[in-house]
Order: sequence, then C-alpha cells, then structure tokens
Amino acid sequence: MKKVKVLTDSTAYLPQTFIDQYQITVIPLVLIWEGEMYRDGVDITPEEFYTRLANSESLPSTSQPPVMSFKQAFESWVDQGHDVIAILISSQISGTVDTAIQAKQKLDKGKIEIIDSESSGMAMGLQILEVARAASQGASLAECTSIAEKAKKHSDVIFAVDTLEFLHRGGRIGGAKRFLGSMLNIKPILEMKDGRIEAVEQVRTQQRATSRLIQLMKNRVNEEKPLRIAVMHSKAPKRARMLLDRAEREFHTEQSILAELSPVIGTHVGPGTLALAWIHGL
Repeated sequence: MKKVKVLTDSTAYLPQTFIDQYQITVIPLVLIWEGEMYRDGVDITPEEFYTRLANSESLPSTSQPPVMSFKQAFESWVDQGHDVIAILISSQISGTVDTAIQAKQKLDKGKIEIIDSESSGMAMGLQILEVARAASQGASLAECTSIAEKAKKHSDVIFAVDTLEFLHRGGRIGGAKRFLGSMLNIKPILEMKDGRIEAVEQVRTQQRATSRLIQLMKNRVNEEKPLRIAVMHSKAPKRARMLLDRAEREFHTEQSILAELSPVIGTHVGPGTLALAWIHGL
C-alpha cells in the first residue's frame, strides 16, 4: 500500500514539531507589500510583519501560491511512489484550493485528493493532524479523505479581533459587516461558518472577549472525546497564553497547542486577535 503524504498551506500555522514529525509539506501563500513579494512565514516573520505594519501607511495584499508551487510538491511525492492529500484554506476566503486543482490537472500521474477545509489557522491545522496521524499509521488515501471530511464537521473556531478595519479593508469581512457601525471600543467575536467569516456577537473589552470565547466554546462542545484545542494570536502572546491556560483548566483536553498567526492572516485580522479552535469526537 502506498504511504499517503499530507500537504497544506502556510495558514495552518502548524508548529514545526508536527511538520517534522509527519513530514507535512507546507506551501506558503504570498504577501505583496509596496511592490515586493514575500512568502508567508518564509521571507517575513510575524515579528517583522507586525512591527512594519504598525509604522506603515499602506496595507499589504495577499495572494494564493503559484500553481507551480503545488505542481512541484505534488510531483515530488508522486515520483517517490506516494499518494497525496492536500488540506487547504477555505475556498470562500482564498483561491488556494482552485490553484491546487489547477496544479493537479497539469499532472497525468499519481493519486491526489484536494480538500477544502472550510476553515483556516489551527482549526484547519487540527484537521490536518487527524489525517497526518492516520496516514502515519498506514491509512489509505480513501481512508485519509474520509477522515478529513469527518474532521471538518467536528472542528470549529471562534475569534475576537481588536478592530474590523483590517477585515473590511481586505474584503474578507463577510457577515461581520453588520458590526461596522458599532462604537470603536466594541470587540467583535467572529466565527468560520461554512467557510465564511460570520459575526457571533460583540463585547466591550478584551478581557470580556477572552471570557466569552471560553463560554461560547462550552456552549458548542459536547461530551465527545477526545478534545484537542489550539489558541492562536497576532502579537498578543501573553493574552494567548492566559487563554490557553484557562481553556486547559476548563476542558479535559487530550492536546493543546499555542500558535502565532503569520503575516497573510495577520493582514486580514490585524494585531491583537485571539482565536480558539478545537476538534472533538475523532
């Protein structure tokens, strides 16, 4: 049986230890800033990005990876005798899935499955880890695909942003646009629903937003085990650590992960964002 290799894009924010453990291929999205192109998480670090963002009059734009990046990655694994499953950022907010499909169509060999995660960040990352664990234990491509589709239904993410300015300017605001007329000190809480960014509610302080993320997760998580969680942040490491510690106390988690949002997603959500993602029942 051919061993299945897992591929994703840079918005999964998987810690390097998992990438190394499961030999996951990560294709970087692209950041375009003042005429220069940067590979997400490769040519510009989160620290460099947020420092520059604070002092820049221009907002960068983002783009899906080139078709050739996917084609070369697919071809490399196929030529080594592997099947490939690619789990990628929601097609509702990025053209990455379409780019991967184009790359697959350019190959006349190998078995390649492309999965729209309908999410991003570690909500997608947790889906990927479910598949990667199965693949490492010898699961077939069909089995990995079934696990990926099931993982989508068992994962969720909610997040609080300091401001809607970045989502609005980047055109990814979705259903959260109904919060645009709110007072400046309102902290919107958002979710990924059917691959889109949608509004949940709004609170008045960062502290209240953190508490609501925990409460909203309590309302959504049932008794199905195991429960794996991840907290993500953009330039808010202390608040993220506090949120993760609190989530670990509140829930009986099998795994907890802390991750930082890289420049591509940081461009759209802005600094000060906290996100809580989970997957359960698999």
